[in-house]
Amino acid sequence: MRDFYATDSAPLDQAHGLRRLFAASRQRFVPLAANPHVPFSGVVIDELTAAFVQRGQRVLVVDAADGSPAPREIALLDIGAAIEDLSPQIGYLAARGLPLRHVDTRGSASAFADALAQAAPKADVVLVHANAGDLARMFGQRAARPILIGADHPESIKHAYAACKLLAQRCGLMTFDLVLAASLSSRRVRAIASSLASCADAFLGAVLHDWAVVDPATDLRAGPGAQVSRLVADQLALDDGGLPVGPAVAVPMRAAGATN
Repeated sequence: MRDFYATDSAPLDQAHGLRRLFAASRQRFVPLAANPHVPFSGVVIDELTAAFVQRGQRVLVVDAADGSPAPREIALLDIGAAIEDLSPQIGYLAARGLPLRHVDTRGSASAFADALAQAAPKADVVLVHANAGDLARMFGQRAARPILIGADHPESIKHAYAACKLLAQRCGLMTFDLVLAASLSSRRVRAIASSLASCADAFLGAVLHDWAVVDPATDLRAGPGAQVSRLVADQLALDDGGLPVGPAVAVPMRAAGATN
């Protein structure tokens, strides 16, 4: 574990310190809005992670939703020591409740994102699975395209829209992706995605950039699906990479449904 994610105790020289600084700046934070009405969120996380790895990315999965595992006690002192090495390319941090432990007097948890970057400097992508409120505290000053999770039943889509609304209103994040945990043969997924896109546009002025389906019955050993691979490729093509930008900004993107 420490070979991949370990931080150095101190820079060896000025150049070494600069290399660490620029390595951290290349990290891409991807917020993934948790949805308690989707029983297969773990499958969604696994497939997104596999798609990033397929593109040569080293991924740290930060699992901080209300239903996620509690963090190890050491995480309160040393986040890096609490990261589990699932493979040479994937690290996992059980992080339920950790964002709130990093909230400052202004209600921001951006310090948690900074701590993650320091704990895993070699991770190319930090996939943060958390409730929309915690994501808003973390990403209020970061440019990112959050990924919403839904399924083919109404309550999950209501929750996904609520997450979209909260992030749009509190952070000014105005473009989103959607991953639906549903059967690939479902005839309703296109209508669901279209409905969510229409609501986001009409009531929030937000854009659903892209959407994909993850079938929980599919064997992940066959590799991530084409839709998820495309969505991940577009996430990696974002220029800002989730870096701090001062006031939140929205980047116009292509409308959802154009490629589905």
